[in-house]
Amino acid sequence: MTQYIFEFIGTLVLVLLGDGVCAACSLNKSKAKGAGWVVIALGWGLAVMTGVLIAGPVSGAHLNPAVTLGLAIAGSFPWASVIGYAAAQMLGGFVGATLVWIFYKDHYNATADEPDTILGTFCTMPAIWNPGRNFICEVIATCLLVFVILALGFSGNAFTVGTVTASTGAIGSWPVTCLIMSIGMSLGGTTGYALNPARDLSPRCAHAVLPIAGKRDSGWAYSWIPVAGPMAGAAIGAALYLLVF
Repeated sequence: MTQYIFEFIGTLVLVLLGDGVCAACSLNKSKAKGAGWVVIALGWGLAVMTGVLIAGPVSGAHLNPAVTLGLAIAGSFPWASVIGYAAAQMLGGFVGATLVWIFYKDHYNATADEPDTILGTFCTMPAIWNPGRNFICEVIATCLLVFVILALGFSGNAFTVGTVTASTGAIGSWPVTCLIMSIGMSLGGTTGYALNPARDLSPRCAHAVLPIAGKRDSGWAYSWIPVAGPMAGAAIGAALYLLVF
């Protein structure tokens, strides 16, 4: 149960800071409005880092049902804990998105005439509507995410300090932070790089139930892609890791 609690807290913080940077850069009268994609990608990377620093020592800081699935397929995580981790992550994502809305309530009110902008601070939507290609984009991006996360722990990615030898992944959250930033900057332009059902579906549900002024529908026709795409991509990334390494 302690591990589930830390997955909940870590994912809450990830979404609070990640959706928070989207809100800061997008909502009217925000001091950061218009800061742009680079700030959003950096913000999401640092959001992941913060969540990992919180949850890492206790739960391993998956913070993402797709990562949990990938690690289980690769044999690095027990299958018996997958559902509990995913439930904690999804709940954390919902609460984190709700806190963003509370924090930026005045700015959401000031953006009531831009429902698409408001939705974009909660969850992803494609730049060009093409469900097949949008799905493939999420598969490829998440496949890379899980493959590299697993590769970080491979014995070849090791360094020695004095008499201690450790994998690159052992230096903490920074390698994954850089990975998230890189994926966002390089592969995020088509779908907004969900990579994570807890980052997308949970905030989408929050958008659906919160009394947001001027909101549109929650994009349910697209909502399956940021869930199915990352889960499929994680499975493929784990399988490729087992094949290659």
